[in-house]
Amino acid sequence: MDNSTDAILQRTIRREFADSTVITVAHRIPTVMDCSKVLAISDGKLVEYDEPSKLMNSEASLFGQLVKEYWARSGNAGSNSEDW
Repeated sequence: MDNSTDAILQRTIRREFADSTVITVAHRIPTVMDCSKVLAISDGKLVEYDEPSKLMNSEASLFGQLVKEYWARSGNAGSNSEDW
């Protein structure tokens, strides 16, 4: 799925299921940035579970490392959550 279609789908899910619990399985960082919790799995094992902002602020966080790598590769290292 391309990024534009993914963005449309995510907006629709947020709007239509605003009062529901939604479990999202994603490989794209922006897809989960506004989720209330992120569960990170590595080698089939749970390695962390918390709010995205808390995980991003932890130097030891796998999710935080993935976010940094994503923004470095996309050329948006200075972006903030308002851009998602």
